[in-house]
Amino acid sequence: MSKVLILAGDAVEALEIYYPYYRLVEEGYDVTIAATKKEKLQTVVHDFTGWDTYEEKQAYFIEPNALISDIKPAEFDALLIPGGRAPEYLRLDEKVQSIVKHFFAENKPIGAICHASQIFEAIPEVIKGRTLTAYTACKPGVELAGGTYVSDTTYHVDGNLVSAHAWPDLPVFMREFLKLLDK
Repeated sequence: MSKVLILAGDAVEALEIYYPYYRLVEEGYDVTIAATKKEKLQTVVHDFTGWDTYEEKQAYFIEPNALISDIKPAEFDALLIPGGRAPEYLRLDEKVQSIVKHFFAENKPIGAICHASQIFEAIPEVIKGRTLTAYTACKPGVELAGGTYVSDTTYHVDGNLVSAHAWPDLPVFMREFLKLLDK
């Protein structure tokens, strides 16, 4: 059974963690949600209500089952990074950076949706020369890190990396991520 690691923290986008988690479990994968603390995480809903940007509301809690500090990335076959605001502070964690570097170096499947690209900004060598997409406001960060931002589609596959704009793209994002896992 393949093992998938999901990196999460408070303010992770609810749909972007719950949908992939249950979809992967449904397919029979062993899924670990890792966070910087082993307490319930507060998820959030990002929705568009007429503001110039998204509005954030509290959503469900989710329980991680591992600490990021205890993760041995070699024990996992794939990595999934949901968006929300969690990547904004997770990117500062050196262990998160080393985990992400491992998956890129070993060419293991990586799924990154919405604001997940912010983690790559802290370790630009992983996306330098790569092509990906993310939430539109993340475009400058992707480009400053040396990546090429794709804006003409809501998802993109570049080798072992599947990326998508946001939660409305979860069906195609997960379809492409599962294709990588099945290889």
